[in-house]
Amino acid sequence: MLTRLEISGFKNIIDLQVDFGPFTCIAGANGVGKSNVFDAIEFLSHLASESLVEAAQQVRGPAGTRGADPRDLFWDGYRDHEHRITFAAEMIVPQDVEDDLGAPAKATTTFLRYELELGYSAAESASSVGRLTLLREELRHIIRGDAGKHLRFPHSAKNFRNAVILGRRSGGAFLSTGERDGAVVINVHGDGGSFGKPQPRPAARAGRTVLSTVTTNDYPTILAARREMQSWRRLALEPSGLRAPDGFADPRSMDSDGRHLAATLYRIANDSAAGVDPDAVYARVADRLSDLSGVGASELSVEPDQVREVFTLFLQDRAGLRLPARALSEGTLRFLALCVLLEDPTFTGLTCMEEPENGIHPANLPAMLDLVQDLAVDVGEAPGTDNPLRQVIINTHSPAVFQLCDPQDVLLAEVRPTRSAAGTITGGLTLLPFRNSWRSDPSHPSFDTADVLAYLAAPAGAQLTLPVEVER
Repeated sequence: MLTRLEISGFKNIIDLQVDFGPFTCIAGANGVGKSNVFDAIEFLSHLASESLVEAAQQVRGPAGTRGADPRDLFWDGYRDHEHRITFAAEMIVPQDVEDDLGAPAKATTTFLRYELELGYSAAESASSVGRLTLLREELRHIIRGDAGKHLRFPHSAKNFRNAVILGRRSGGAFLSTGERDGAVVINVHGDGGSFGKPQPRPAARAGRTVLSTVTTNDYPTILAARREMQSWRRLALEPSGLRAPDGFADPRSMDSDGRHLAATLYRIANDSAAGVDPDAVYARVADRLSDLSGVGASELSVEPDQVREVFTLFLQDRAGLRLPARALSEGTLRFLALCVLLEDPTFTGLTCMEEPENGIHPANLPAMLDLVQDLAVDVGEAPGTDNPLRQVIINTHSPAVFQLCDPQDVLLAEVRPTRSAAGTITGGLTLLPFRNSWRSDPSHPSFDTADVLAYLAAPAGAQLTLPVEVER
């Protein structure tokens, strides 16, 4: 669970600190940089698995394309000046994880702060591009006694906090940055605290973060942080992915674009190890899908075709009409995919969703938002099979979605004058909390009702009533 994110020098984010709860809605006009927050989270997730080059190429470039030039990631990246991106992420990590060989690992402590600084090395020739460089990397624990100060969102200390903030650390950092023979090194420290010598890794020519190189249970807490960051995803459900057929040999976990919807639901409904009743699973999904007006699902099931070796998801409406999932509308398919994820106890971690209202009839927006919020963990209870540790962040420019959200959960995205690292004043993304909410701080800007009238009032010239015909 990502509880705090600090970003500097990334795209149009010059200096940003933001606290996250189980559910957050980032609202703002087009073009202010709301998606850049998701890009930063996604970039950190890729950096936990891939090389610096590969991670950079996974982040959207200008105009939504895949960027190959790493300067796309930096604020004012094409001007001739020093380039720096810094990240800090405070997170709750799982205590029990598996390494890349399937061996179990147990983190020493589960509340951590990860810091990363990247630079840019210019191209060595006209026919090549520059590269990202690793400048600093730190991973430290946050002591349990300070957890209440860091977890600012309303929650149950007894049921939630004590269930997720586990273990203790007697030593220093798990990753630290130092110098050896005049060169920067990243020191890897064991979970035994001050026992044993740190293992230095040279940073100058590192092709990836040191955290991403920890693949075995020799360093269980670093591995747990890596697993947590790998679980941060951007969910972009696409009709083509949702309608794609699933073969018996295909993965049985849904991709970020919605592929393997049928195979995922079949796996959930037929999990014999968990003692699941398939009919009950299908009934719950059909019942939730019926929250959409106009759908009226009475039955839902996934049928394996032994001849073609494919799974087909069928929906039967109240009139008895039986339809395969590929015949459903785009909005219905997206809603159905979220219903399936709600039933999946293995679907955990952080999910970022762009404009969940897309393709949804205005009358169905409350049902969609309720579903998205229900995906997030209930922080009044301990996480478990029936309350998976999930976190959801959405962004929107829809007044309807804004009005349906609790103001406590909303961050208003604006471009405001911000001082850059070079000392100049320029426009940078800010995320403003609602005044007097748990995120607000008297020393920092916030928003109130007067600042968001565009989201609360009908647009000028709108016809809110049908014209009345006068008899002659």
